[in-house]
This record gives sequence, structure tokens and C-alpha cells, in this order.
Amino acid sequence: MSRPVIGITTYVEPAAFTVWELEVALLPSMYVEQVVRAGGQPVLLPPAGDPAAVVPRLDGLILAGGGDIDPRRYGAEPHRRTGFVRDFRDGAEFAALAAALDRGLPYLGICRGLQVMNVALGGTLHQHLPDVVGHQGHSPAPGAFGHLPITPVEGTRLAKVLGPGPVTVPHYHHQAVDRLAPELTVTATASDGTIEAVELDSHPFALAVQWHPEAAADGALFDALVAAC
Repeated sequence: MSRPVIGITTYVEPAAFTVWELEVALLPSMYVEQVVRAGGQPVLLPPAGDPAAVVPRLDGLILAGGGDIDPRRYGAEPHRRTGFVRDFRDGAEFAALAAALDRGLPYLGICRGLQVMNVALGGTLHQHLPDVVGHQGHSPAPGAFGHLPITPVEGTRLAKVLGPGPVTVPHYHHQAVDRLAPELTVTATASDGTIEAVELDSHPFALAVQWHPEAAADGALFDALVAAC
């Protein structure tokens, strides 16, 4: 049986590799490895051209982590700690998500991918989570994952994938859902009340998590995505 084709969105950032220092369309290879391990065929989707036009050729879509969404998209002024905003990536990913949801394409949002879905459907974000929860545990240091437990909500798709919890997962986010989009359901929270996962009940498989499952030992979310495809 052929592997389902899973599109994964990418960053475009300055990077150094071998002898080069260039602006690069890039993605941590952990995403690619998890999709391959789960039985999918990853295809990288840079935020250029018209990624939404590629969606009909895919079997599933992952919106990957990355910088912050322009807060003007949800009617807010930028917080002093909001950063790495890339308008071209916002435009590409909002369009790709809309195309995927319209087609009923299996969707997994990771970190920024949850935030894009919430904002696209009418929600807002806390722009700097430590201001809300009073600690740095969700993003303890630059380039270092925090490891905090999340608790799936009983009866949700996430709980069926991960079990009842609590489950300790790798975090790296300084933003999170503030006002939840009307169409979304909360499917996991952290002990400090942070919304850590949501799903779109009207969609066959549209699930998003605030943590980084690509960095976890358990690849159950990628297994579930590929199975849905």
C-alpha cells in the first residue's frame, strides 16, 4: 500500500549549514522522521507561491511550529515579547488550513499550528504566557524544551489517542489560546489551566496540540494522523 502524502509547512529563516549562511526554507527533521515512522510520505510546503493550491494533492496536512502570528489578525496590538512574526508565512498557512478544512483533509496542528487554527476560526491568543501563569515552564530557555504534564479530556479524540493521562510532553511555547474559537473544543489542559489541545468536532480529523509531539518518544499523534489519511 502506498504511503499517504503528508504536507508539512516550513519556516523561512536565516540558517548556517556546511559552509553556507543563507536564508533557508527549513524544518526540524524530527517532523519528517515521525511522519515516515508512522507510515506517511512527508512533503515540505514552504510559505511561497500558493501552498493552498497543493492541498488537494495531499492526503493530510501538518502545520508546524514557528514564530508568532501577527496579533493584528485577532485585533490586538503586539506585546513587547511577541516576535519572529512573518506575514508571508501567516498568509500561506491560513490559506492552506482553510483549504484543508474545506476538503475535510486530516489535519494535525503543532504549537503554532494550534494557534493558527484558533485564530483562523475566530479565537485570540495570550501573547506572552508567563504573564498569565506566572512561570516559564512552557518555554524554560531558548532552544530548550520544558517537560510538563497535560491531561486529555475524557471522551475526546485526543484521549483515545494518548490515553487518560496525565501525560508529560515536551513544551516550547510562550503563547497560548486566550479566547477559544467557537467551533473548537478543548481536549487537554496543563495544571496551570493553559489550553494544550483542541479539536474541531465538525471535521473528520482536525486536532491540534500546543506542545511538540515531534520531539516526544511517543509518536501516537502521527500514527493517528496517518491512520486517518
